[in-house]
Amino acid sequence: MGTRADLQTLLATLAPNVYFQPPPTLTMSYPCIVYKRSAERTIFGNNKPYKRTKRYQVTVIDRNPDSDIPDKVASLPMCVFDRFFTADQLNHDVYTLFF
Repeated sequence: MGTRADLQTLLATLAPNVYFQPPPTLTMSYPCIVYKRSAERTIFGNNKPYKRTKRYQVTVIDRNPDSDIPDKVASLPMCVFDRFFTADQLNHDVYTLFF
């Protein structure tokens, strides 16, 4: 689909703060999207890699449980909802995105 920079630009249109693999020392501002590479899907042709698509774990973190940001992320092509959890009074919606 595109490069990681393209994904960063796309996610920045959905949330005010977007972080790629943030270090633990970073103080994040909420609401935000945090994403990281998690795997890669490879399609083979003639026993050789034909097409590779990177998979990202995308997490929307927001204090507002009724935020519209998770709906925007869920509407992206090749995006699947994974799980929801709360931690430190923050709502986390986790998605798997192939990009």
